[in-house]
Amino acid sequence: AQMNEVMAALAKEHVQVTFVKLEAEAVPEVSEKYGISSVPTFLFFKNSQKVDRLDGAHAPELTKKVQRHASGSSISAGSNDIAKEDLAVRLKKLINAAPCMLFMKGSPKEPRCGFSKQMVEILNKHGISFSSFDIFSDEEVRQGLKTYSNWPTYPQLYVAGELIGGLDIVKELEASGELDTVCPKACKLEDKLKTLINKAPVMLFMKGNKQMAKCGFSKQIIEIINSTGVDYETFDILEDEEVRQGLKTYSNWPTYPQLYVKGELVGGLDIVKELKENGELLPVLKGEN
Repeated sequence: AQMNEVMAALAKEHVQVTFVKLEAEAVPEVSEKYGISSVPTFLFFKNSQKVDRLDGAHAPELTKKVQRHASGSSISAGSNDIAKEDLAVRLKKLINAAPCMLFMKGSPKEPRCGFSKQMVEILNKHGISFSSFDIFSDEEVRQGLKTYSNWPTYPQLYVAGELIGGLDIVKELEASGELDTVCPKACKLEDKLKTLINKAPVMLFMKGNKQMAKCGFSKQIIEIINSTGVDYETFDILEDEEVRQGLKTYSNWPTYPQLYVKGELVGGLDIVKELKENGELLPVLKGEN
């Protein structure tokens, strides 16, 4: 299910590439021809020839392979301006992907340089909610953003689509006490998430709603909660990208659905299934456990 989402996102980003999904068992002759022994398996074709494959659900690797092959299918020399324009559009979208956006080496959990590590520590210390982009994952973004922002080094911090600067600037803002006022929108996201989590005693963040779940995991968790007879509210994360991304960081839980009771994270579908099997789900939902 996660890889379906990744593919859908890549399809939007790389419009010149055709993405096709096949049920392995529905086309046994294709599966046999290409030695498909497990799902998901991704095959890459150019000019009707298979040029690459990826076995298993590995989102970063799939992204890299698509980017590499897509850029290899390159645009003619005369279309260089179009390529630059496309990159600028993409960079603008990335910069505005969250109210507070950090372009860094590595991820907040695993920074891959000392400057990025220090930046993450400062933002976390001030309770600033932010999203990040690993510039090692995309060379085009890494080089392009330097020109776009006229800032030659990383990390780079953006608030509301505007460049704040690198580590030295953020340290200066921290020392002068201005950092918390520079990142107001980012701080407000945390308040918004707290309010949503506490909107009802039992709160489920899911894809879709009670009436229509939009993924198998959300459907299953709703059926389990419904069977307990406990009242609960839902929030459709597909309706709000800021909440969808922000809650992952806030709760330190990377997937959906997410179930909260009295403002505390219980977990996802697997945890709820375990609680049900152990007979603990009803007390947990009632806040007794």
